[in-house]
Amino acid sequence: MPLARRTFLTALAGTTGAAVACSGSTADGAPASASPAVKAARRLLPRHWKQLTFRTAGPDDAFRISGRRGNITVTGSTPAVQLTGLRHYLKHTAHANITWAGDQLDLPDRLPGLGEPVTGRANAPHRFVLNDTNDGYTGAYHDWSYWEREIDVLALHGYNEVLVYVGADALYHRVFQEFGYSDQELREWIPAPAHQPWWLLQNMSAFPYPVSRQLLDRRAALGRRIADRLRDLGMTPVFPGYFGTVPPGFTARNPGARTVPQGDWVGFARPDWLDPRTEHFGRVAAAFYRAQDDLFGASTMYKMDLLHEGGKPGDVPVPDAAKAVEKALQTAHPGATWVILGWQSNPPEAIVDAVDKSMMLVVDGLSDRFPKVTDREADWNATPYTFGSIWNFGGHTALGANTPDWAALYEKWRTKEGSTQRGISLMPEAADNNPAAFELFSELAWRTGDLDLDAWFADWSVSRYGAADPHAAAAWDVLRRTAYGTTRADEWSEGADGLFGARPDLSAKSAAAWSPKAMRYEPAEFEPALTELLAVRSELRRSSAYRRDLLDVASQALSNRSRVLLPDIKKAYDDKDTARFDELTRTWLGHLDLLDKLVATDSRHLLGRWVADARSWGADATERDRLAYDQLSLLTVWGTRSGADAGLRDYANREWAGLVGGLYRLRWGTYFKELRAALDEGRAPKAIDWFTLEDGWIRDPGQLAVRPAGDTYKVAVQVRERLIGTRYPAGRGLQDHQLALP
Repeated sequence: MPLARRTFLTALAGTTGAAVACSGSTADGAPASASPAVKAARRLLPRHWKQLTFRTAGPDDAFRISGRRGNITVTGSTPAVQLTGLRHYLKHTAHANITWAGDQLDLPDRLPGLGEPVTGRANAPHRFVLNDTNDGYTGAYHDWSYWEREIDVLALHGYNEVLVYVGADALYHRVFQEFGYSDQELREWIPAPAHQPWWLLQNMSAFPYPVSRQLLDRRAALGRRIADRLRDLGMTPVFPGYFGTVPPGFTARNPGARTVPQGDWVGFARPDWLDPRTEHFGRVAAAFYRAQDDLFGASTMYKMDLLHEGGKPGDVPVPDAAKAVEKALQTAHPGATWVILGWQSNPPEAIVDAVDKSMMLVVDGLSDRFPKVTDREADWNATPYTFGSIWNFGGHTALGANTPDWAALYEKWRTKEGSTQRGISLMPEAADNNPAAFELFSELAWRTGDLDLDAWFADWSVSRYGAADPHAAAAWDVLRRTAYGTTRADEWSEGADGLFGARPDLSAKSAAAWSPKAMRYEPAEFEPALTELLAVRSELRRSSAYRRDLLDVASQALSNRSRVLLPDIKKAYDDKDTARFDELTRTWLGHLDLLDKLVATDSRHLLGRWVADARSWGADATERDRLAYDQLSLLTVWGTRSGADAGLRDYANREWAGLVGGLYRLRWGTYFKELRAALDEGRAPKAIDWFTLEDGWIRDPGQLAVRPAGDTYKVAVQVRERLIGTRYPAGRGLQDHQLALP
């Protein structure tokens, strides 16, 4: 990050503010009067936090780092900005790394000093993070221990606006009891937590089971705790606003009210929409914001998407609806910002031209997706917006991102004449993945000038593993050119998912219906990254950061081979070559077994942990089983049979232990067995009722591990040895990149 101007350094040096040194102790080891930044440092750096001093001073969104060995001072405008300064110090001075997917904290006993103060400042006011779908695909049943860590990491990476949906179920439950609904009716209408994001988007409701009062109360308490921690750090919780969703039968309970039926969404009935122009809407919105303030406190930012993904306005003029929604928000929270998603044709001109643009922010999800996106000022008539990325859909575990587009477009769009770009919006549909992409995208808002990706990835390999290493540098250069070297030229922003997670079909091109149908880079050129990572010297292989990267690269290399194997299996079947068919299907299932063994070495890749998280929220055995089904169905069939048939099945496929070796292996094993029988009997294969098989597995997946097993490095070596035995069709393979492993 370039140093700021000397005038800024002087300004910071000349200010006075609250200084909180790390001394004394409380139950968690931090001083009772410690600032939020100190407490976060205590959590993040338990061996070194006492060597840090944090001061609150200076211009908005700016930090200054100074100090000698063992005594570092970070000054910033808020505790979150101070933590952003701490991350800069850890990366560039101490060569340490903290992300939402692995850490490397091999620090000396005394933190290294700086030769001269270093300063930094955000280049934009909005650093928004999390997708509407995050609470579903990342994990609806995370507890405070997860969120506390996540918030710390987001603050470290410079974010100041965090979407908070946890507890919205309790809010709707409270509000609509004022409008004629019983406790039971509302609990039957509200979906279970994993599916709630799409209910809040007005896409669906009432699936798969009613929620309990205890679950609502616990989620409300967690939502409040998340919001309060964000405020403590000087960050803004972005809450859902009210735009008209009502339970069934609203007009019968509220005479004179007017609603617009919304039809269906991928097999689900959508909730009705309350006409925003009416007095009834005003009363519901007022009750909504009043109850929200009571449950979670007030905010200055509220996210709302009118008529999301095919919503129907009926005879309601969209501009009038937008004005009424804005009026309700401004009445409850004068000066608040309406946050709206930039997605498909959203927001239409009818909305942005009807409202006060100075109080709207479009968080763009397509900045790095389509080449035709070139002028957001024209698209949204000069509405303020953020440069955004959605690098996975449904939480796919594929590596990669369109980083060349980030480097080429962000600064260009930000600095052009008349720009209304006001920051970044990081919105993968599931968080906690692609740590290099996370760090790089986060830094866009804290730097100026051209971004040299060659240099950035080289620096990343140093801080990620703790020191320079030629093999680490070589590995990340391969990754830069392949998985992280894709661009929006092909109209995609995520990597292709593997075919192991597809519902079996010899002609399958993707596991999810809306995923790329082909690799977006040359997979044979990706594989050398695995050999290079395995060759990193042993003292740099001890961190969770290294283990996570090795697992990601090894699993991606193995997953990529599914696209080579499946056409060969199809050819053997079409040729009725049973010997070849048997050989190739054994290889396929063997790859599945090895992949499951690999991901089982990491706790964050365990389906059993995901299910255990859900079960932990249940008050009795029945509720625990229901919550487990809610969680598992989202990753597999997603919802009902009709929704699965409409394309939602495997939308959230991912390569996790228990899922790969469980459902995915069961499906492919069943399929290959039937194909082999058809060959033997000279007949067409019988149709398999996949939904029944999948739903049955969800209800009884067997014993799922909740603790990791095995050594990631050793299994990654096995993956490399397996891949060396075969070449890609073009004749290339790991045989062409041999290294002696340490």
